[in-house]
Amino acid sequence: MSVFISNVIYSFFISFGVIVGGSTFAGIGALMNNDPPLKTMINLANSIKIWAIATALGGTFSSFQVIEEGIFRGEVTSLAKQIVYILAALIGANLGLKFIKLIHRCGQIWMK
Repeated sequence: MSVFISNVIYSFFISFGVIVGGSTFAGIGALMNNDPPLKTMINLANSIKIWAIATALGGTFSSFQVIEEGIFRGEVTSLAKQIVYILAALIGANLGLKFIKLIHRCGQIWMK
């Protein structure tokens, strides 16, 4: 498997893991504070999406540097790769949020 595909997979799962892991531990903290855990998990997942994407990309400044080189120096391949990395991280973060919302929906069904 090529390095590019490996990095796309890493970007996806890192952002997915940041959302799911952070939300899960926030739910545990909510239980300790007698707050509703699923609501806390969804609120946190919504608020940390951008940080999950930044984490998956390894920091925002290197991404901006690659984008700048792609635009101003004509390195189209590096620009295209960076866009794919960003999209993979964005999709991972959004699917992580959808996963947390699915847990919330299943919790509502089980409570009935």
